[in-house]
Amino acid sequence: MLAPKLILLVLALSILPAIYAEPKPPNASATMPAVAAPSVPAFDVKAATDAYLATVPPDKRARSDAYFEGGYWLQLWDFLLSATVLILLLQTGLSARIRDWAARISSWRGAQDLIYFVLFVLITTVIQFPLAVYEGYIREHKYGLATQTFGPWMRDQIVALAVGALIGGIAVIALYWVVRRLGKNWWLWGALASIVFQAIIVLIAPVYIAPLFNDFKKLENPKIKDPILSLARANGIPVTEVYEVDASRQSTRVSAYVSGFLGSERIVLNDNLLNRCTPEEIQSVMGHEMGHYVLHHVYKDKLFFGVLAIIGFAFLNRAMHWGLARWGDRWRIREITDVAALPLAALLFSLFFFVLTPVTNSWIRTQEYEADIFGIDAARQPDGEALVDLKLADYRKLDPSPLEEMFFFDHPSGRTRITAAMRWKAENMSVLPPGTKPGGPGN
Repeated sequence: MLAPKLILLVLALSILPAIYAEPKPPNASATMPAVAAPSVPAFDVKAATDAYLATVPPDKRARSDAYFEGGYWLQLWDFLLSATVLILLLQTGLSARIRDWAARISSWRGAQDLIYFVLFVLITTVIQFPLAVYEGYIREHKYGLATQTFGPWMRDQIVALAVGALIGGIAVIALYWVVRRLGKNWWLWGALASIVFQAIIVLIAPVYIAPLFNDFKKLENPKIKDPILSLARANGIPVTEVYEVDASRQSTRVSAYVSGFLGSERIVLNDNLLNRCTPEEIQSVMGHEMGHYVLHHVYKDKLFFGVLAIIGFAFLNRAMHWGLARWGDRWRIREITDVAALPLAALLFSLFFFVLTPVTNSWIRTQEYEADIFGIDAARQPDGEALVDLKLADYRKLDPSPLEEMFFFDHPSGRTRITAAMRWKAENMSVLPPGTKPGGPGN
């Protein structure tokens, strides 16, 4: 369902991060390969990295490669299907008819815009629903990454659709108000409005939106909670509680996040992480997530994507004027201020961000790598980091080519991450936690 997703992106809806995954037996104990043990003389970073990667069975690696590489094609099919639907809405005149129908219901332009947007989202969602079922339900079950039956999965989709329609509808009303009031400079103020809207969503999502899909409770286990809060205090993160979320009701993926700003900060671990990872791995994950907060990635992201939004709105302004001058009469749409032109705007934005995918992926991947380095240094669990990185083997290609990683990866690959962990380990043997012992196959 790319069209609604892109619209919500343009309107600044954010998706909370989910980093690591592995369907692993509860409390399973993973160990490092012997070559990665601190006691090995002349520690070899590459050999240790290769040894970790070699612990992933060939059939499991082939499966994760197939899953991840299939995602390349799904990005293309999502874009093409979305573009086709948007073009059909314009070419068939359906967009203009929806606008006319909304105008008959209410004389207030804001209400017309809201009615149009809700119908637009419903139509595009229904048409793209078969691909969404395959992509989000059938395929996830095929690769063992989903736990929901169809009923609960469908319930989450309906809730997400309702939330998107409500929040997106409010944003559409605001953006079209800007377009109609500010004339030729609408694109600049529209971009700024979208940036502000995005910040509001990031602020309220952890507290008001996330609980619509999962239950959150305070983490009670002091053996897990206390080290996390200690790590948070050591890095200046103003939290006093750690929360647990029941993500296992939807997925086998393990994850955690440190979200929010301006007083809404919170640390959240999902139950898969707590049940399937060792304390060392949990510390490693939390070091990474705290790195995002300490390194101010949320603010840097707002700046980066804010600049992209300004460029995107400038492109949108020029391209829409050109498109409406050429085909506006055929579509019965003559002005940018006409809400019936929304499919054209969505089409142009989808094209803009699709072309920039390598750029946005590289930006996000760079932020993730910075958080990796911070997390390894803060938690001092390089082997915990490596073992967690291997959990990506269920859904992420571990060892891509450099070009493939640059274009398609929005996180560093397993090899990149494990290499960083082993490099830190080689340079910091003297500060490794006491009691670290060699282990792994043959030990």
